[in-house]
Amino acid sequence: MRTLLSIVITFCSALALAVPATAGTPAAGAPTAGTPTVATAPSAQAVPSDVHLFYYPWYGSPDLYGSYRHWQQGGHTPPDDIGADFFPTLGAYDSGDLTRVVDQHMQWVRRSGAGVIVTSWWGQGSYEDRLVPGLLDAAARHGVRVAFHLEPYGGRTAQSTVADVRYLDDRYGSSPAFYRDAQRGNRGAFYVFNSLDVADWTPLDAVRDTGIVLAQTTDMSKVAHFGGIYTYDVIASSAAIGWKGVADHARANGLVWAPSVGPGYLDDRAVPGNTSPTLDRADGATYDLQWRNALSPETGGKPDWVSITSFNEWHEGSTIEPADSTPPAGHGYLTYEGAYGRTGQAAETAYLDRTRYWVEQFTGSAPPVPNPDLAGGRVFTARSNVPGHAGPNANDGDAGTYWESAHNLFPQPLTVDLGATEEVGRVEVAVPPGWEPRTQRITVRGSADGRTWTTLVANRGHRFDPATGNRVSITVPQAFQRHLRLVFTANTRWPAGQAAEVGVFRF
Repeated sequence: MRTLLSIVITFCSALALAVPATAGTPAAGAPTAGTPTVATAPSAQAVPSDVHLFYYPWYGSPDLYGSYRHWQQGGHTPPDDIGADFFPTLGAYDSGDLTRVVDQHMQWVRRSGAGVIVTSWWGQGSYEDRLVPGLLDAAARHGVRVAFHLEPYGGRTAQSTVADVRYLDDRYGSSPAFYRDAQRGNRGAFYVFNSLDVADWTPLDAVRDTGIVLAQTTDMSKVAHFGGIYTYDVIASSAAIGWKGVADHARANGLVWAPSVGPGYLDDRAVPGNTSPTLDRADGATYDLQWRNALSPETGGKPDWVSITSFNEWHEGSTIEPADSTPPAGHGYLTYEGAYGRTGQAAETAYLDRTRYWVEQFTGSAPPVPNPDLAGGRVFTARSNVPGHAGPNANDGDAGTYWESAHNLFPQPLTVDLGATEEVGRVEVAVPPGWEPRTQRITVRGSADGRTWTTLVANRGHRFDPATGNRVSITVPQAFQRHLRLVFTANTRWPAGQAAEVGVFRF
C-alpha cells in the first residue's frame, strides 16, 4: 500500500518537473509575498465550527499562474485532461481566482454546513501561503473560518513548525476568518500532516498556549507535546480500528480528537500504475459509514471535531466539491451519478448536501433521526441452503453463524418481509469477521406485495474484507418497501451466496 507521504512526494516531484517553482517570479495576477491584506469586508455570521474541511489551494492555470499547476499530475494535459478521476464543475481552475473560484468555494463550504476549512500550507512564502490573504477575505464574507494544514515541506522540523505557527498567528491572526476555538482558550488550529516524520516534538510546548497543534496518527505513543489528534486517511476510516482507544486517550489527557471521514479514495489517473488500495464511494454509503464511525459510541463516541478528507483533493478522488455530471468525453472520468439516489446535475452537489445532514447530526442543530434495523426480529428466507446454514442465520444477531446457499446454483435470493411498508435507504451485509476477503455480486430488489419485484440496486460486486470488518454497506435509492430481496449471483471465494448478518436501514 502506498502511504500518503509517498503521494505527497510524488506530487511534489511532478510539480518540480512540470511547473514553475513557487518561489520563482509569478505570472501576472499570481499571488505575491509581502504584507498581507486581511479581510476588511463585513464578515457573515459564522456557521458551526466543529466540522473542518481539508482544503487545497494549490491549483493554477495559465490565465493567473502562467501555466497549469497540479492539474497535469500523472502526465496529463489540461484543461480537459487532468490528473483526477472526477472532473470539477469549475473545470481546471486556478486557486488564485478569487471571484469565480474561491468565492464559489466558500459558498459551497457554507452550504455543506462545515464552518472551517483547513487550508494546505507548504511553508512561509510558498504559493499556498501567498494565497492566504485572499482566502481569508472570501471566507470572512461567507462566515467560514480558516485553520492550517502544515504540510511536510523540505526541511520541516519541530523547530520550524513552531516558527510556522507563530508566523501564521502573527501574520494572519487579525483576520475575522482566522479560526480560533473559543472553548479552548481562543487558540488557532494547526494540523501537522505526516507528523511521524519527526521523532521529537518537544519544541511544540512553546506554542501550546496559543495554538492547538494536531498530530496525524492513531499511535498514542507519538502524540506527546501535541494538543490534538486526527487521522486524515479515509481508507482506514471505514474500519476505524483503534479509534475508541484514541478517543479515550484524548479525553483523559485533554487533547482534541478530530477523526477524519471522507467519501472515497481513487488516485488512478493522478498516479498511473500505482498499487495503492482504492475506496469505492458506493453511491454515498462509504461516506455515511465513516460518519457513523466518527460518532458511534463503539468507536469512541462524539468527538471534539470531525475533519473531512476532503473538499477538493481532486488527485485522490476524496472530494465533496461538486463534480461535473457531463465531464469532457474520452478520458474515462467518473461522476457522482447515483449518490444518495440523485442523477444528472442534482448529483453534482450530493456530497455537499449529505455533509450538511451529518453536520446537523453531529452538532445537534437538528435532532438525531432514529435509524433502527428495520429487519431486526424478522426472519430471512432463502431458496436454498447447505445443512446447518439456513436463511434465518442471516439475522440472528450472531456474526459467527451464517446463511450459505446451495453450491454452484446461482442466482440465489435471500428475502425478508419487514412486516410493514418502510422507507429503505441502506442495506448492510456481513460475512463472519475472520473470513478471508471475497467479492460477492448482489442485486437488491424491493416489493410491495412479495410477488412483483423492482430492482432497486443493479447487480454489482461488493468487496468483503476483514480489514474493514467483512461488512459492506449498499445505498438504496430511498423508496418505500414491504419486502426486500438480495440476489447473490457470484462469489469469488466460494461457489455460493453467503451472509452472516443483514441489516436494513432508513439511511
